[in-house]
Amino acid sequence: MNELEQYFRQNNKRLIHKWIHYFDIYDRHFARFKAKEITILEIGVYHGGSLQMWKHYFGDKAKIYGIDINPQCKEMEEENVKIFIGSQSDRKFLREIKKLIPHVDILIDDGGHMMTQQIVSYEELFDHVKANGVYLCEDIHTSYRLKYGGGYNRKGTFIEYSKIFIDFLNAYHSQQNALKINRFTESVDSIHYYDSILVIEKRKREKPHDEKTGTISFLESKQKQSRIVIMTEKISYVFIKIINITLRFLKLPSFIWK
Repeated sequence: MNELEQYFRQNNKRLIHKWIHYFDIYDRHFARFKAKEITILEIGVYHGGSLQMWKHYFGDKAKIYGIDINPQCKEMEEENVKIFIGSQSDRKFLREIKKLIPHVDILIDDGGHMMTQQIVSYEELFDHVKANGVYLCEDIHTSYRLKYGGGYNRKGTFIEYSKIFIDFLNAYHSQQNALKINRFTESVDSIHYYDSILVIEKRKREKPHDEKTGTISFLESKQKQSRIVIMTEKISYVFIKIINITLRFLKLPSFIWK
């Protein structure tokens, strides 16, 4: 049991409501920030218990901000904890928040969990996370629940919206104009999907490259082939390439000649 879960189990202060498997995920991605001068933004104050938990976990050097639509949450402010009242689906409000607080090391979206709320918050606040920071959106299982506008394979859910992040992460390897390198490609190191949680770890990236070291153990088959065989294979490769480009355009499975 990690420190966060221990705090939760022993909590006799403000109310905290969490899925139990979240604590290992938090600790896995947040441990490196402990006892450092960091800035945290949590969307969804609820009864203020999680803000106190973060304060205990990260230490006195952490500056913590909260966002909630409930005006009563303003009463949860304390030393090193400041709360803003407004809607996470209000783009104008979120843009004002960015003017009022520094760039954050950790952003936790534990707000209303509606599809629009999660998507708007990501679009407005992701760039406000520092270059080596973490963006965590929790309770993304709402993408499968009708109450929140969700459903399996349903367009407009946060799950469906975020699936393209996988393509963005790998865009350096794309050979198609439809998938180009963007700010996400250049600023994200990894994406982690868990039950109900998406974690995006940021880090500035350049185009990846591969290298070889050591000595060869045997000649590759191509090095043993005659010029006629090699030329025949090259011609065959051109035709197969044309076929596969056509199949790719039609979004059909590729053709492989063995």
